[in-house]
Amino acid sequence: MPDIRVKSEIAGSVWKVLKQPGEAVAAEEDVLLLESMKMEIPVPAPRAGTVLELLVVEGEAVAEGDVVAVIRAA
Repeated sequence: MPDIRVKSEIAGSVWKVLKQPGEAVAAEEDVLLLESMKMEIPVPAPRAGTVLELLVVEGEAVAEGDVVAVIRAA
C-alpha cells in the first residue's frame, strides 16, 4: 500500500505537533494543530498507520494543500 500524504486543508502556521515519526496514529487522529485567524485547526490522519516523516516544524507557515506529514498505512 502506498504511503499517505497528509495535507493542510487551510493556510496557517503550525501551532503544535502532536505525533512524531515512528508513532502510531489512528484514523482521524490529529497529527498536528494549525493556527489560522486565531483558531486551532486540527490536521487528522486520513487512515491508521505509522508516522514516517513530519515535513513541518512548530511555528512554520503552511499554505492550503501543503503536505505536512507522511504516514505508512497499517
